[in-house]
Amino acid sequence: MFGFLKKSDATPDVSTGAPAGAPINAPAGPRPSWTERLKAGLSRTRAQLGGLFGRRIDEAMLEELETTLLMADVGVEATQYLLDELKAAVRRERLETGEQLRQALGDMLLKLIAPLEQPLDVSGHQPFIIMIAGVNGSGKTTSIGKLAKHFQARGKSVLLAAGDTFRAAAREQLAVWGERNGVTVVAQESGDPAAVIFDAVNAAKARGIDVVLADTAGRLPTQLHLMEEIAKVKRVIAKAEPAAPHEVLLVLDANIGQNALAQVKAFDAAIGVTGLVVTKLDGTAKGGVIAAIARQQPAGHPVALRYIGVGEGIDDLQPFSAREFVDALLGKA
Repeated sequence: MFGFLKKSDATPDVSTGAPAGAPINAPAGPRPSWTERLKAGLSRTRAQLGGLFGRRIDEAMLEELETTLLMADVGVEATQYLLDELKAAVRRERLETGEQLRQALGDMLLKLIAPLEQPLDVSGHQPFIIMIAGVNGSGKTTSIGKLAKHFQARGKSVLLAAGDTFRAAAREQLAVWGERNGVTVVAQESGDPAAVIFDAVNAAKARGIDVVLADTAGRLPTQLHLMEEIAKVKRVIAKAEPAAPHEVLLVLDANIGQNALAQVKAFDAAIGVTGLVVTKLDGTAKGGVIAAIARQQPAGHPVALRYIGVGEGIDDLQPFSAREFVDALLGKA
């Protein structure tokens, strides 16, 4: 039987990570703005770069910059592109100071990643069906809850499909999001994930829901049988609603660095990824991976970076802005 899940006493608080019902200390003063949180989240990556810009430009400095970009997981291709562009700018514009180099690097980085900035528009279909995939531990289920809140804040009704039928904790976590936000959760304790999502899509159509967020079980790209299963889930969604899913989001943990590229490639081959969610940028010095993603897009079609996450709070997942990201990454530490 399909149904709605009840909150478990052991389920973590979705906004704080604390056990449900645990006392929450009141925050000391107003919460920082998104821009401030983004800058704080990228501080470890920014710290690697900040020490370079306090001196004059020379060959040794450019070599050190190359090493630093690679350490920040910008990747070989993107690093080479940025260095070639920077060296040309140094000659062309006769740049001399580190601050001039910082500004030039910011301009080039913005040019590189700006194509990733494509806000997700869910107004074209009702229901607008979003399929979410990712490896275990990427922050997928938590991201779904935050996305539900994001769409609700924009006046959209939301339904969650608990397509991860293998992990009870995933279903329970979605149930918490559903309870707190007044969102229906369609779930089944075991069985075929495609059947759960099929039922959820039909329920959303019957109720006039705006957005369906369909969770799927975490899997590694090397688990071929599970990659075949997720491809089946996508086919079943299309049977429930032609042309769906309208968006296929892949959730990536920023801490994995260059492995993100392999994940994008593998999931794109299986299910045709259309957008990315990069989480946990606040816990890594590898924020440069976004530049690597921009430089190595899947063959044949671009993939947008829809959202980035810099914390555990309910509003710590926000639409990606290339300008905000570059300013936070290269701002003075």
